[in-house]
Amino acid sequence: MKIQSVGIKDIQIPVRIREKNGGLQNTVAAVSLQASMPGEYRESCVHIFTSVLNKYMDEMSVTIFPELLAEIQEGLRAESARLEMSFPYFIEKKAPVSKTRSLMEYECTFTGAVGTDDDFILSVKVPITTLCPCSKEISSAGAHNQRAEVTLNVKFKKFIWAEDLIRMIEESASCELWALLKRPDEKYVTEKAYENPMFVEDVVRKVAVVALANKDITWFSASVESFESIHKHSAYAYVDSNEVR
Repeated sequence: MKIQSVGIKDIQIPVRIREKNGGLQNTVAAVSLQASMPGEYRESCVHIFTSVLNKYMDEMSVTIFPELLAEIQEGLRAESARLEMSFPYFIEKKAPVSKTRSLMEYECTFTGAVGTDDDFILSVKVPITTLCPCSKEISSAGAHNQRAEVTLNVKFKKFIWAEDLIRMIEESASCELWALLKRPDEKYVTEKAYENPMFVEDVVRKVAVVALANKDITWFSASVESFESIHKHSAYAYVDSNEVR
């Protein structure tokens, strides 16, 4: 009997991710891997999965995904293979005024497939801050602000670094975030957000405009969730480039 999908889910492995600056970053990835198996295949698929992952774990990047998946597809004689890898990725940032250094964490995901549906998606989840334009307009002093998360998924024809997507998102917010701020930095963040009020709709539109202008991006989806500071609910906005081009 043919099995539509067989694999491993949420295996934790140490990996080294290629950075834009040329270095390698050590992190831990949660990996899920599936393949479409022929009915006559009787050997364990786990051995193939783990051996191929171990081969590439010392230097993982977007560019090796097709080769990795092709090895799995060939080893299992599978019609198709699909791999999803999520990991925390750290970027050193300097606080805006004090220049204090700290590591900011972002969630990144590589999703690739070969066979019946050759594909690759790079995803980043970026924390930002937003400030409510309506609150600012009706208040004699202050306005409510909140932390939000932007998730951007892209397909591309020319290699794109996760760092570039992260920067693109941070520049589309009321203000970006830092892991460590001193008092002068807090003043800067508060005032910058106040001068740049944005709804979740404003943020997702701005991200979409920049992504549409990038000729190397062939498809994207973007979502923004705002963890409201004066409401029990979150605010949410989503856009898919297939619906706006």
